[in-house]
Amino acid sequence: MAKDDATGAAQVGSASELIEDKIRELGDWRGTTLAKVRALIKQAEPDVIEELKWRGVPVWSHAGIICTGETYKSVVKLTFAKGASIEDPSHLFNSSLEGNTRRAIDIHENEDIDEEALKVLIRAAAALNASTRKKPKKA
Repeated sequence: MAKDDATGAAQVGSASELIEDKIRELGDWRGTTLAKVRALIKQAEPDVIEELKWRGVPVWSHAGIICTGETYKSVVKLTFAKGASIEDPSHLFNSSLEGNTRRAIDIHENEDIDEEALKVLIRAAAALNASTRKKPKKA
């Protein structure tokens, strides 16, 4: 049973099952797009942990948050928690560019996703999380 971090309410099913439910409930291009990026995230980082936070937002983590997958009326938004610190040679980041920490990719209906470039960003985010993780102090 998963727990909603915002409300503390118990949710039935694992986070992965709840993400699958969300994809089905969307029932349109947003669900298809979310399913596609989810598969790409899992391909890029097989040890990724799926969670639901903030009233049902899918979150992918590995040694910290890699990105979130929010769905809006006209966009699926992948927000990278430490995106400003990740090299983006393919210029996928197209939203939230003004901040010092996060960067996002807004994906619109019928828009192609550069799958290999997205995988590179996912791997870079996971590597950054692992490299900046606090090491326990030796006694």
